[in-house]
Amino acid sequence: MNVHKLWKLFITFVKISPLTFGGGFAMIPHLENEFVKKKQWLDGEDIPDLFAFSQSVPGSIAVNSSIIIGYQIAGRIGAVCALMGIILPTFLIIMTLAILFLGIQDQPMVQAAFLGIRPAIVGLILYAAYKIGRKAILDKKTLLILVGTVGLLLFTPLSPIHLILIGGLLGISLLRFNFYKK
Repeated sequence: MNVHKLWKLFITFVKISPLTFGGGFAMIPHLENEFVKKKQWLDGEDIPDLFAFSQSVPGSIAVNSSIIIGYQIAGRIGAVCALMGIILPTFLIIMTLAILFLGIQDQPMVQAAFLGIRPAIVGLILYAAYKIGRKAILDKKTLLILVGTVGLLLFTPLSPIHLILIGGLLGISLLRFNFYKK
C-alpha cells in the first residue's frame, strides 16, 4: 500500500472540499485540474462518466465522486481516504458557520453577501455544465437527448431519476441498434 499516494489523495480532497460552493458540479474544474492535469491519475474523458454515475445514485455528488475517484486510484482504502478528505473540511466549516450564522443572519452585510454569492454559484454550475457538455454532446443524437431532457424537466413533473434512467435506456438502445459504434 502506497501511504504517500493515499495521503496525497486525502489532502487533495481536503483542498477541493471547501471550494465546492454550489454542490458537486462546482468541483469539476478542480477535479480536472488536480487529477487530470497535475497528477495525471485520471483521463479527462472519465470526468463526465464519473459525474453521470455519481448523480444517478443516492447521495451527494461530491461524496459519490470522491469515493469513485479514490477507489479508482487506490482501491477501497483510497475510497475511504477520499471520502474523509471531502467530508472533514466541509463538516468543520458548516459547524463553525452554523454557530456564527445564527447570530449574524439578519445583518445587512450578510444579506448583501448572499445576493452576490447566489449568482456566482449559478455561474460555477453553468461553467461545469459547459465543461461536461463539451464531452457529453457527441453528435446530433446526444444533443437531442439533452434537449429532450431539458424539455421534460421544464414541462413535466418527471423526476430527474426517471430522466437519468430514460437517458441510460436510450444510450443502450442506440448502441444495441447500431446507432453507436463502440
